Amino acid sequence: MTSVRESTDPAGSAAEPVIEAVGLGRDFVLSEGPFLRRRRRTVSAVSDVTLTVRPGEIVGYLGPNGAGKSSTMKMLTGILTPTRGHLRVTGLEPSRQRTRLAGRIGVVFGQRTTLWWDLPLRDSLALTRHMYRVPAADHARRLAGLTELLELGPFLSTPVRQLSLGQRMRGDLTAALLHGPRLLVLDEPTIGLDVVSKSTIREFLLRLNAEEGTTILLTTHDLGDVERLCERVVVIDRGSLAYDGGLDGLRASVPAPRVLVVDLAAPAPPIGVEGGRCVRVDGPRQWLELSENPAAVITRVAQRHEVADLTLREPDIEGVVAALYRGAAVGGGA
Repeated sequence: MTSVRESTDPAGSAAEPVIEAVGLGRDFVLSEGPFLRRRRRTVSAVSDVTLTVRPGEIVGYLGPNGAGKSSTMKMLTGILTPTRGHLRVTGLEPSRQRTRLAGRIGVVFGQRTTLWWDLPLRDSLALTRHMYRVPAADHARRLAGLTELLELGPFLSTPVRQLSLGQRMRGDLTAALLHGPRLLVLDEPTIGLDVVSKSTIREFLLRLNAEEGTTILLTTHDLGDVERLCERVVVIDRGSLAYDGGLDGLRASVPAPRVLVVDLAAPAPPIGVEGGRCVRVDGPRQWLELSENPAAVITRVAQRHEVADLTLREPDIEGVVAALYRGAAVGGGA
């Protein structure tokens, strides 16, 4: 894939952080009460977020609805001005230098397209070239590489409104990358996609990161994206960072329960043993959520039931994040 960064706005030193936020906060003023007696109340959507993202990282930025993810993303891209704190993205102050910043970052929203709805995809991408002032030769090389990697050829001449969701997402990714950004910001990039389309997008992003060193910041509710793409996870809750570190550290920090899957010789009522709570029954198979040593629970089950098979499942990332969202204490992080 041919980079065009040298032909657009210089991106500064490769050693400087791509994202540097210190004490970042954003407040909103709400008006409440009857029309003639409205009172104003200040609400903090983001409070005291400190975050550094280095070149080449793929970072998952997670949080429940209303946690402050969207407000953070809008500050990073210059849409919102921070109420307080220090923020630099590719060395620029987003809200004051938004035009220059646009040449250094690419943004993709899974639920909204930046493509022209009535134009063929090829024409939409040509207009994008003019928006970013990418030289024609660089655009042609870049588009050829992205067309091959994302398999755009069969639908380049198709109007955007006629594209499937997966095809449109590949088109949006291409539009966001034609100018060779240092940072790619993705908001729910695989939402609504089928398994094959998700896999295509994920493999492309990994290749983009490996070959071009593009830094990727990803928000998603699909934790398969996180496990496949991200070495680092940042979790925000109620406007503040709850965790910043690796996936293994997140698993170790949050007390999400292990699950014992018990295959009985025949269907039976829910198993009731100390240290194991039955959470699901499907014929002869039962799932026990463990609250103590698995060996002790297995012994108790075997003493009371005829067991055909046992499987111990460690917490997956979805269970871990769910536990964190429920307010579980986090014991570590970067």
